[in-house]
Amino acid sequence: MDPGIRSKTSQFPLSDRMCQRNNSRENLDRFIPNRSAMDFDFAQYMLMGGKVGKENAALCSPSKEAYRKQLKEIFSMNRTRILAFKNKPPPSVDGFQESSSVHQSKPTKSTRYIPQSSERTLDAPELPDDFYLNLLDWGCGNILAIALGNSVYLWDATDGSTSELLSTDDEIGPVTSVRWAPDGRHLAVGLNNSHVQLWDSLASRLLRTLQDGHRSRVSSLDWNSHILTTGGMDSLIINNDVRMRSHNIGIYRGHSLEVCGLKWSASGQQLASGGNDNLLYIWNISTGSTNSATQWLHPPSGPHSRCKSSLLVSFSE
Repeated sequence: MDPGIRSKTSQFPLSDRMCQRNNSRENLDRFIPNRSAMDFDFAQYMLMGGKVGKENAALCSPSKEAYRKQLKEIFSMNRTRILAFKNKPPPSVDGFQESSSVHQSKPTKSTRYIPQSSERTLDAPELPDDFYLNLLDWGCGNILAIALGNSVYLWDATDGSTSELLSTDDEIGPVTSVRWAPDGRHLAVGLNNSHVQLWDSLASRLLRTLQDGHRSRVSSLDWNSHILTTGGMDSLIINNDVRMRSHNIGIYRGHSLEVCGLKWSASGQQLASGGNDNLLYIWNISTGSTNSATQWLHPPSGPHSRCKSSLLVSFSE
């Protein structure tokens, strides 16, 4: 080695390593606090202010003492240590804070409340125990029509009022079916003597009686614009145009027993009918015939089985 060139390497490498270790902030001693991680203002308050507060605690009122304790908890953030033996944690990343805040703001799934009792109970003393009849109908005017024996009552769901629309004689009653017209004002009422009455609910007045169609009680009704379709115990389905004097404009024959349910499609071109013969028919308004051959939706339990409940048919709007 050239003697003119001095080596940069120290003659005491062990001493240099110790100095580097002592100057590093990452190498801390557990018995020596880290001044850079300490809050000297908080330390002074804890050493001086806390002592003064304890001395004057006896002279303060309970409300001031509670207020002082609350301020102490807020500003000190429940810190009890003065000396710090670790470095301050590194600042958090902004992206992590945003994602965490978004995650915390996610709404929790609300619990669905299922009532265990009815909202209101109406007394219906003469409601017949006959599941083949259609004795209730809720109109678009938020009025519920209820047939009780020989009478029809209207319950207004808006104000909870009840009124009697009609009462028939025993010769033509009882009422066997009710159905609101699309306007929510006129009500069709089927009777046990095969007649159908049209009533104006606002004026409480009988407008017309449809007869000479069925031979027995009318147990199902449904509207298709100005056409009122009726189904009876005689297994017939009749279309009645309420604008015409000769209202009978078509008869559908297919059921062998009482027609329990009627429902027109939203297009008004097809009619679904359910009967006590365990059959569901789809009729076409133009031809008055079924669309296809018989197809079982549910096999009967026997060759002479009957429905044990009224068949409800409904087209999706």
